[in-house]
Amino acid sequence: MATTVASRALLVARRSISEKRLSKVASVELTLWRDDVDLRRVVVAASQRHNARTRLYLRVEHDDVIGFGEVAPQPFALNGDPSVDDVIAELEAFTLPQVLATFTDEGAVPSWIRVARFAGPRAASPVAVALVEMALLDRELRADGLDIATVWPRRFRTPSLATVSLLEPDGPWEVAGAARVRVKTAPGPVAAASLERLSQLDVPVLVDFNCSASEDDQVLDQLEQLLGVAAVVAVEQPYAPGNVIDHARLAAQLSVPLSLDEGVRSVRDLEQIVRYEAASFVCVKPARAGGLANARTMVARAMELDLQPYLGGFFESAYARRVHRLLAENCVREPSDVAPVETVDGGESELSHLDDGFGFVPSPALLARATVITTRP
Repeated sequence: MATTVASRALLVARRSISEKRLSKVASVELTLWRDDVDLRRVVVAASQRHNARTRLYLRVEHDDVIGFGEVAPQPFALNGDPSVDDVIAELEAFTLPQVLATFTDEGAVPSWIRVARFAGPRAASPVAVALVEMALLDRELRADGLDIATVWPRRFRTPSLATVSLLEPDGPWEVAGAARVRVKTAPGPVAAASLERLSQLDVPVLVDFNCSASEDDQVLDQLEQLLGVAAVVAVEQPYAPGNVIDHARLAAQLSVPLSLDEGVRSVRDLEQIVRYEAASFVCVKPARAGGLANARTMVARAMELDLQPYLGGFFESAYARRVHRLLAENCVREPSDVAPVETVDGGESELSHLDDGFGFVPSPALLARATVITTRP
């Protein structure tokens, strides 16, 4: 009899705990939006035309406290980066269910610093995790009544990096306020009109091949042409991601430093770059690195290795760009992708300002324009 009573008591206790957990989980809501925008200024790269972008927004709400995240994946998979459809599939099949499973098991929202461990081996996984991490950090700060300066005190006035293209001589160039300009290019002679425009820039330029070169002479010949009209600070990513051997050989021949972008995804990549002397600059993109925490760790490690890191982006809205600026001003000296990206309808400027968290969130007007993909649970 005593055993039966004890068993019943244990069952009731377990049921009570389970109900409490379910109650907490029921108060957690994950909402994912998709916003397709046309960029005001088209940028032509070696393998794609940046004229539109999809921004994904995630809201995490728990105990009446919210947090927002954003990533802006490319329209199609390229050079190791996933497409927007890949990222959405990853979120729906793996990342968001992992977050909800953690809620269920622990009865609490996981801390943002844990989310990087949710990443799997798929190319879309770091981007999906980066989206969740940003939202959880925003919410955690707000739940604790803190602002981002508590986590990232301002240490630098990080200059901005503008992006233009040598591949479209008539396209508009907007470089006002930029301390450095990334110029998209591809192998072959540069048009006279592009050279003329390049000569008008009064700031250093970063020549970005976006993995389009196949021979050293393609880079060396074009660099010789450009050095006569512009102050070239570095050549960025001529060869495929991970190809440190060819980059090291080229770096030894260049009269300016080499930078890697698509080939920079982890601390191990940084260590390989230094081991082979493949580059002097590295572009660290939070979405590609798997989030803000990973990006900050990579920037710190790059500096330890005597590399010069700068923060890159994927044409995000004003929301993510301002979050990235907050991160950059904590840890990055070099000009970075932290300036606003203008769209045709101007919707990227719609932010609501708050006193805690990041200090701002996507406005109701911006989210009303976007399409809800999923709401969980």
